[in-house]
Amino acid sequence: MADKIIENNQVSIMGKISTEFTFSHQVFGEGFYTLELLVKRLSDSEDRIPLMVSERLVDVTQDYVGEYIQVHGQFRSYNRHEEKRNRLVLSVFVRELSFVEEEDDSLTVNQIFLDGYICKPPVYRKTPLGREIADLLLAVNRPYGKSDYIPCICWGRNARYASAFEVGGHVLIWGRIQSRDYMKKIGENETEKRTAYEVSVSKLEYLE
Repeated sequence: MADKIIENNQVSIMGKISTEFTFSHQVFGEGFYTLELLVKRLSDSEDRIPLMVSERLVDVTQDYVGEYIQVHGQFRSYNRHEEKRNRLVLSVFVRELSFVEEEDDSLTVNQIFLDGYICKPPVYRKTPLGREIADLLLAVNRPYGKSDYIPCICWGRNARYASAFEVGGHVLIWGRIQSRDYMKKIGENETEKRTAYEVSVSKLEYLE
């Protein structure tokens, strides 16, 4: 059963480590740490993707900033309570990690597959330039009755297709993880820069 669950949420990314390890939490004596990976886009810009790594996978006392790694794992979410409300926090939970050469073109740079269920009505809109966009929130099951809630964004034909999806609908999604900076208002005259993470959808399939 657990293997079937793991198959419904698969991530492969390769990039450059840009931060040191920061302690996150401990489960049954196993320490988990966060770090950020810079992952190249086709457009020469980069996505900053957060990773959650067990101390059993890598020596977390070392500084690997500037090194390239490939990881396989799952895109996971949890709710962090702040400012009297919950905030959805996303990161790649790493199951396998290996150090690689940057020039290795045979490696998958940024790829994700999700098999889940629509948990909010899709939000369809057009940009001022007429580009079609649809936002989806996908619930992906995890072992022990848990779920991850993954924001996904569709474009063009995919956006039109997704706009008709119903809550509870079963959907398969292929795409890549992207980061997006935005300004969050935190006071009357105060804003702070934050980063949102979502899946940019390249292909999707609605299962009846």
